[in-house]
Amino acid sequence: MSSNSFAYNEQSGGGEATELGQEATSTISPSGAFGLFSSDLKKNEDLKQMLESNKDSAKLEAMKRIVGMIAKGKNASELFPAVVKNVASKNIEIKKLVYVYLVRYAEEQQDLALLSISTFQRALKDPNQLIRASALRVLSSIRVPIIVPIMMLAIKEASADLSPYVRKNAAHAIQKLYSLDPEQKEMLIEVIEKLLKDKSTLVAGSVVMAFEEVCPDRIDLIHKNYRKLCNLLVDVEEWGQVVIIHMLTRYARTQFVSPWKEDDGLQDNEKNFYESDDEQKEKTDKKKTSYTMDPDHRLLIRNTKPLLQSRNAAVVMAVAQLYWHIAPKSEAGIISKSLVRLLRSNREVQYIVLQNIATMSIQRKGMFEPYLKSFYVRSTDPTMIKTLKLEILTNLANEANISTLLREFQTYVKSQDKQFAAATIQTIGRCATNISEVTDTCLNGLVCLLSNRDEIVVAESVVVIKKLLQMQPAQHGEIIKHMAKLLDSITVPVARASILWLTGENCERVPKIAPDVLRKMAKNFTSEDDLVKLQILNLGAKLYLTNSKQTKLLTQYILNLGKYDQNYDIRDRTRFIRQLIVPNEKSGALSKYAKKIFLAQKPAPLLESPYKDRDHFQLGTLSHTLNNKATGYLELSNWPEVAPDPSVRNVEVIELAKEWTPTGKAKKENPAKKFYSESEDEEDSSDSSSDSESESASVSGEQDEEGDSSDDSSEDSSSESESESGSESEVETRRDKNSKTQGKGDSEDEEKENEKSETSDSSNEESSSIEESSSDSELESENELESRKVTKEKEKRTKQDRKPVTKDVSLLDLDDFNPVSTPVALPMPAFSPSLIADLEGLNLSTSSSVISVSAPVFVPTKTHVLLHRMSGKGLAAHYFFPRQPCIFGDKMVSVQITLSNTTDRKIENIHIGEKKLPTGMQMHVFHPIESLEPEGSITVSMGIDFCDSTQTASFQLCTKDDCFNVNIQPPVGELLLPVAISEKDFKKEQGMLTGMNETSTIIIIAPQNFTSSVILQKVVNVANVGVVPSGQDNIHRFAAKTVHSGSLMLVTVELKEGSTAQLIINTEKTVIGSVLLRELKPVLSQG
Repeated sequence: MSSNSFAYNEQSGGGEATELGQEATSTISPSGAFGLFSSDLKKNEDLKQMLESNKDSAKLEAMKRIVGMIAKGKNASELFPAVVKNVASKNIEIKKLVYVYLVRYAEEQQDLALLSISTFQRALKDPNQLIRASALRVLSSIRVPIIVPIMMLAIKEASADLSPYVRKNAAHAIQKLYSLDPEQKEMLIEVIEKLLKDKSTLVAGSVVMAFEEVCPDRIDLIHKNYRKLCNLLVDVEEWGQVVIIHMLTRYARTQFVSPWKEDDGLQDNEKNFYESDDEQKEKTDKKKTSYTMDPDHRLLIRNTKPLLQSRNAAVVMAVAQLYWHIAPKSEAGIISKSLVRLLRSNREVQYIVLQNIATMSIQRKGMFEPYLKSFYVRSTDPTMIKTLKLEILTNLANEANISTLLREFQTYVKSQDKQFAAATIQTIGRCATNISEVTDTCLNGLVCLLSNRDEIVVAESVVVIKKLLQMQPAQHGEIIKHMAKLLDSITVPVARASILWLTGENCERVPKIAPDVLRKMAKNFTSEDDLVKLQILNLGAKLYLTNSKQTKLLTQYILNLGKYDQNYDIRDRTRFIRQLIVPNEKSGALSKYAKKIFLAQKPAPLLESPYKDRDHFQLGTLSHTLNNKATGYLELSNWPEVAPDPSVRNVEVIELAKEWTPTGKAKKENPAKKFYSESEDEEDSSDSSSDSESESASVSGEQDEEGDSSDDSSEDSSSESESESGSESEVETRRDKNSKTQGKGDSEDEEKENEKSETSDSSNEESSSIEESSSDSELESENELESRKVTKEKEKRTKQDRKPVTKDVSLLDLDDFNPVSTPVALPMPAFSPSLIADLEGLNLSTSSSVISVSAPVFVPTKTHVLLHRMSGKGLAAHYFFPRQPCIFGDKMVSVQITLSNTTDRKIENIHIGEKKLPTGMQMHVFHPIESLEPEGSITVSMGIDFCDSTQTASFQLCTKDDCFNVNIQPPVGELLLPVAISEKDFKKEQGMLTGMNETSTIIIIAPQNFTSSVILQKVVNVANVGVVPSGQDNIHRFAAKTVHSGSLMLVTVELKEGSTAQLIINTEKTVIGSVLLRELKPVLSQG
């Protein structure tokens, strides 16, 4: 924007200012030494003269310097009269800078600003959108009730302005007017309702902010705009995204039912893993009333997922809280990686993120357990970050990792940061109470710390030991004796008081030591801290009741000292104790029960996380950070028991959408186009980066998409448009790549061919496709048109090059286009070398430059039964692993499924239904197949992220009438991708993966298997590994990497003398390594 071009950095102006200042010094003060105090005055006088000059250049220079002063925090309010005179300047640059100044000072100089109000009103009609917007900003900054009607009129006009930038400023002005005069609420709500319908991404964030300020309870205004806001979200500016996400979180909690009940059911099933099938069936029968997620609920979750990769920490935090509060618990795990990424930011961001993680980790430990090492404390961390990381480590502690954490805590205790060391000792105490297996270990460790040189460490240890001993007091008399000896050296009042309390509570277990402790304390009673004095009095009372023979006189002496103490608490306690334990004629009935009162069994303290009570605040809010309700905080409502009517979110044009036929013929497309966004048509230029963001959003949205189908046509149309936009852009990308390899003439011919195919269609389709190219939404007719274009291009390219390249695009056809029911004879992988190279280029794993994914050495043709034709009522399904990089995601394993119709009738609407995937596992499903002819078959492609494990992916394969439960369990060898690596690099990587990362075994190989070719064939048949060139005949090396994490998997077969061989596997993924070893051993051994 040109208004940003003014000089905040005073380059040329700075030199002039210095010279003028020096001249001022010499003229005003007799001595240059004191000129410093008068230079500002002269400088401002000079600026006033420049503002009154006839030359625009001088005025512009003056305004740049004034705005520069404001940017540096200097006060420029005395120049207001001189600046406001230039508000009517004809020079656009001067006028923009004047408005920047007036926005800053209009509130302070209201009277002077009011004099120019007619100028501002004229400027609201200015042809330049920046001037119109700036005039509205200045007008709304004049906080005088008398001009409220003028402001209201200006906002109404600006809300209908052609420029989205002016409409955005109108939304900002709504909030200012509301704070000035709340009585205008009803009129402002009308304007908000109008602006909420706006299709521009520039306006969306600002109007939602106004909605949150003025009428956050008017949920009815959001209903019709809900889907539009969800779809525009990825293209809105960052701070607008934050506001919209928070608002939509509150909206979702009022309009959808809780998705967590279903999760609880799934968790129960997981716990009872070893139960018999009959018992499991009984349980599932009880849960017949299964939860189905509302398509609009799914739309929100899907469209916010790409924003987890945002560069703005506030956006990531907003999406994280949305997933936490409204997503199914099984899907909320994806936010943990994004939040851990934010821990690389500055300390302020770290503090907020860690606070939120601390709250999350109390309820769902499993989310952050894989990232335990990310919360280890660094020496450079400030204390506030260290204590928060400690809190999270404590929450994540369990029997499996406690030994590692205790070793880490031992190091922290030695820290020079004493506050942090004390917090670590408290953490050890909490771990001891939470995990009973390590209680004794922690207690012994804390006792060892009592001999530490540092007094603060010793004092904190005493306090924690006191709490631990309260839980099992009978067993630890020796520790109490040891602590009593420390009274001579410890000076921290809390620690001394803790020792005295422990001694008093256990005075009958240490009868010899307790009276001596009281004697020592009586000597120094007057010099002790008030906290310690109170515990001395308590100790004296307890000993008087249990051992009066030895301590009667001592107790009386202490009570006499306490009677005249300066602190009234101590005087009160002394009088109370004396009446209670020393019986006399004035004593009441209570003195009989003195022993029961003083020596009653005290409940053990409950060591809880200080973040336990914060979960009732919405994550990421100021209230959550402060643990106190802040002004303007809007509470999240509880989930409704029954979902409100979803039809309120339908917009009028949805009825037209129902007329669309599945084959792609579209009727009346012009009204449908108005559903959302011709958004950036009114702006001067479109942002290519936002286009790519929306594409990635739609593609990743597809990956996450559950198979929840609904009759709600609006959801269908929105999801179709989203997926089609992704697929079309993907086809465009492929077309661009292919056209680069041909000459310009070829590409021109193709364009002409495309034009011909477009003109050959009906006039309706032609006009609609032209209009839709300028809008954000993609319709089915366009999808069909694209399919025709691609088909014609394929035919032309085949004629020209005489190469069977058509299969390149058929790979994309498997999922991204309308499924065509063409029978496929064999499920062989249809990959050309060029496509493999392209797919390899998409690989995002962090492997070194010398290690790259290579083509598979061998692709086994073995298929696995997914659904038997008897179980599937005539529908049979087989799957196999083509051993190629998956096009749906670089962490997914590619699976090809062949569906066959063995009946004599057509099977309709074959699709994936409910998915029951383990935590973290993801699946990209194939698009629903409309119909499968009798005796016909079709091969479709899926992507499954198995998270480097052989866990089963369970889901339902559904037809129009039935749903069948099916499972895909990958062989461990299919979780790998072959890599090309030299022998030198292999040995280098193998050297780094020794010890725990190495598994080996000796095998006896049959003589006929001793040849290189047989060993190679047997290994690549089991696992998708690449062959590493070897300089030794007796050593065979293979290399691969895991699909999900990209961890190297190095396999070595070393032939020994006789018929023996050593099989060695080196990998960080030790579980996969050991499973692969078990599978390779029998294969290599058998004859």
